[in-house]
Amino acid sequence: MKVSAYMTKDVVTANLRDGLRQTHDRMHERMIRHMPVLGDDGKLAGIITDRDIRRPDFVDTNPDKVDVYAIDDAHTVQQAMSGNPHTVHADDDVKAALNEFLSKGFGALPVIDDDNTVVGLLSAYDLLRAFQDTLNA
Repeated sequence: MKVSAYMTKDVVTANLRDGLRQTHDRMHERMIRHMPVLGDDGKLAGIITDRDIRRPDFVDTNPDKVDVYAIDDAHTVQQAMSGNPHTVHADDDVKAALNEFLSKGFGALPVIDDDNTVVGLLSAYDLLRAFQDTLNA
């Protein structure tokens, strides 16, 4: 089974300079939790999750206190995203992708082609569909 059979093909992406509020709202409207982030060249630059937006790492710089944080567009996707994300290719076997998910604790992986262009997104939900197909076979 190939990743291409289960990945989400119509991927919603973010850009480096998008505001966090704007990105949060787009995720909420589309009921998604992960977005690949594209650089100025249109290639994969990172991935951002709803968790990254709700409480970015840059908020709690001092472990002795809790800082107030509000999601707004003053902060950008680039400030909160994870850069250089792990990826899979559309021709990869679903088993190999599953091993990445389990060993690293990912919720989703961008699917790229040989030019580092995003062609899809493989989520834990997509892997459940693959599992269901295996059980029904």
